[in-house]
Amino acid sequence: MTLYQWFVFFLLVQVIHFLGTWKLYEAAGRKKWEAAIPVYNAIVLMKIISRPTWWTLLLFIPIINLIMFPVIWVETLRTFGKRSQLDTFLGIVTCGLYIYYVNYTQKLEYNAERSLHPANKTADTVSSLLFAIIVATFVHTYFVQPYTIPTPSLEKSLLVGDFLFVSKVNYGARVPMTTVALPMVHDSIPMTKRKSYLNWPQLPYFRLPGIEDKIKRTDIVVFNWPVDTVHYFFEPKGSPGVIKPIDKESNYVKRCVGIPGDSLSIKEGIVHINGKALELPERAKPQFSYTVGIDTKNPPVNFENLLKEMDVTDRVGINEFKDTLYFSALTAASAERLKNTAGITSVKRQISRGIGQGVFPQINKWNIDNYGPIYIPEKGKTVPLNLESLPFYERIITTYEKDDNGNKNDLKVTGNEIRLNGKIVNSYTFKQNYYWMMGDNRHNSEDSRYWGYVPEDHIVGKPVFIWMSWDTNAKGWNKVRWNRVFTTVSGEGQPQSYFKIFLILLAAFFVGEYFWKKRKASKM
Repeated sequence: MTLYQWFVFFLLVQVIHFLGTWKLYEAAGRKKWEAAIPVYNAIVLMKIISRPTWWTLLLFIPIINLIMFPVIWVETLRTFGKRSQLDTFLGIVTCGLYIYYVNYTQKLEYNAERSLHPANKTADTVSSLLFAIIVATFVHTYFVQPYTIPTPSLEKSLLVGDFLFVSKVNYGARVPMTTVALPMVHDSIPMTKRKSYLNWPQLPYFRLPGIEDKIKRTDIVVFNWPVDTVHYFFEPKGSPGVIKPIDKESNYVKRCVGIPGDSLSIKEGIVHINGKALELPERAKPQFSYTVGIDTKNPPVNFENLLKEMDVTDRVGINEFKDTLYFSALTAASAERLKNTAGITSVKRQISRGIGQGVFPQINKWNIDNYGPIYIPEKGKTVPLNLESLPFYERIITTYEKDDNGNKNDLKVTGNEIRLNGKIVNSYTFKQNYYWMMGDNRHNSEDSRYWGYVPEDHIVGKPVFIWMSWDTNAKGWNKVRWNRVFTTVSGEGQPQSYFKIFLILLAAFFVGEYFWKKRKASKM
């Protein structure tokens, strides 16, 4: 929906509210016109139902308001004497329209002094649960979101089984674009194959101010996968997939290696930005595929123990002559150590040659190790648009960006002529920033090399903290990677666990609370 459509929708909601509540306002001693003034009518309603004025803000926060509306409907009904379970059920199941029936057909008795305390233990439990859900949803949507690492694309920096806290405030929280959805779940209802949201209505993209000015090169970033489709949400057999709203596309985590305005290229597997090799932070450990030659007459001693010591667990295989091992992911440090190991005859990093299949933008020129140069689009910048450059920007124009009226762009090519929304064009100006995301595990990562740019409106947040790390291949206590529990994702030097400090502080809290209560009891 465009801003204009949302404005019309908002006014329509105000009309519906006025028609269904004006007699209630009068019965409460207010003027009926007060039910018609946007925002002000909500403030007055909070006074009528004896609830704090700040509740009004919750009615305008996407997702949170879905929980608050039923609460307000029920509170309004109870303020006017409709307190039965049937009244509560009808108020919720009719989406508040039951209030129309009360407004026009019932004798209205305003109870300004009604008790706001729950009538029984069940009501108290429901009230507490609703409050907890509202707070948790607010934190999850606008501050911190839990996330689990599902793939090894950032292996060594982030491991499969790491449980993260992803900060929404670093780059600025993105206001949910999908306005009708279950709180605190992503695209599907847990343990089902049913979607957890409605496609309509959609809010325009808007991001709150962040504590960082912008995404920096080498930042690890969580984002919605731009080319995501699903094959299980009520689609007919044979369907190519269901296109999901931006904020319901699958969450991916990669390292940002190219920011808006950069010229990016990859030479022999090494990322170059604006002609210079990208300098990675100390914690980043890029990995590549290697072949390792073995001296079959004098093989290395305790080779398996050496690999375990180096935390190399991804040996792919061995050739038929038993003299060459294949590794899908080795760091430079591990490769160097193998070179200096007796019984190893060679260690060679594998570099892709020729034309890579499925490499963006499918122009049959590059591969994943020798790529580019490619321009990373920047908001407000203009690029030439011709048949040679169009493959790079076609998806941006037709999928990620819209025309000045908020409608989908119509792009057509006839011969050498490119028409955009009916006009012949030879240039294009970008309406948002774009980023280039890659995994540190270079040969085992589905990233921008395959599907291109990540639009700014797809950015979710920044991983900041690992609160748990679980190794499914280990046994017993070793399933928990204790050295990774309570560690930061970014920072100088190697990660340090703060778990012991946390346990000490937690113990100190409980001990202090015990003695405080004991001292308080002795004074009574």
